[in-house]
Amino acid sequence: MAAELNANPPSFLGVDLGIVNVAVTSDGARHCGRKTNRRHEHDRTLRAKLQKKNTKSAKRRAKKYAGREARRTKDINHKISKRIVAEAERTARGIALEDLTGIRQRARLRKPQRATLHSWPFAQLGAFIAYKAKKAGVPVVYVDPAYTSQECSQCHHIERGNRPSQARFACRSCGFVEHADLNSSHNIAHRGWMAWVCGTQSTAPELTLLA
Repeated sequence: MAAELNANPPSFLGVDLGIVNVAVTSDGARHCGRKTNRRHEHDRTLRAKLQKKNTKSAKRRAKKYAGREARRTKDINHKISKRIVAEAERTARGIALEDLTGIRQRARLRKPQRATLHSWPFAQLGAFIAYKAKKAGVPVVYVDPAYTSQECSQCHHIERGNRPSQARFACRSCGFVEHADLNSSHNIAHRGWMAWVCGTQSTAPELTLLA
């Protein structure tokens, strides 16, 4: 049974979903994906070798590896979403997520990162967060992801040069320096609060969808 929705959150917990870091919150919690991504790459390599053999036994083994990878990823997503929602509930805040519709088409990444992007179920993680949030009465809003990685969370100056590397954010206007994913999560939190103030309600899925 879902808890009553918290209609008056004091602020929002921003969540930046990514590849190197699967999820980074505006509180600074970082759920690193390096080890997980290495295991994904290992499993993909094994499946590719098995598929090339094109025998029944190889196909069975490839299917087994795929199922194991899916279960492992689902378990990781469950654990990450549980921690994020628990923190938002503990502090009576809402949760702000990027609307990642079409992320696979928009993203410009190197070949190894493209493989990770296409294999990691971002939609599943977002759905788990929204599902658990609704069950806990935590409001959820989705924000426009445009330029969250290039916008300074302090002065809100937007420039591609603000992101000199994958991990580093350095504002060319005010000089603010921060881990890039953490800076993005602050922008998401701010946009979430603004969306809530403007009347956006929770868009979490029905509880039966992920039961």
